Amino acid sequence: MQAATQTVSNSKAMLWTGRVLSALPILFLFFDAVTHIIQLPTVVEATTQLGIPAGLAPVMGTILLVCVILYAIPQTSFLGAVLLTGYLGGAIATNLRLELSLFGNVLFPVYVALFIWGGLYLRDKRLRALILPRR
Repeated sequence: MQAATQTVSNSKAMLWTGRVLSALPILFLFFDAVTHIIQLPTVVEATTQLGIPAGLAPVMGTILLVCVILYAIPQTSFLGAVLLTGYLGGAIATNLRLELSLFGNVLFPVYVALFIWGGLYLRDKRLRALILPRR
């Protein structure tokens, strides 16, 4: 008789692939957060074109930075991924409201979220154990 529990492997290749997949959105979103916090003129202009007051750019950047830091720390990476998913959902809603291009603007946050969750899935065996189907 087989055991009811299923072991979840964590090979070195899977771990490093997950780290690389996680590093890409971390670097991108960290850069985005910093540009919002320091209020680069192009970021402020883009923010106002989206209908968001320019004064909220540093607030958005700070929120994003906290979420990215939580995602980058292994012990809080799941919480960070959930919060980043919510943040990116707001970006999707904003782009949809303005009827921007589907593949260029609207789905870009979805692509970033796929890297976030894909990287976390590959580097965290607890998440794989949660998601893998039970027998």
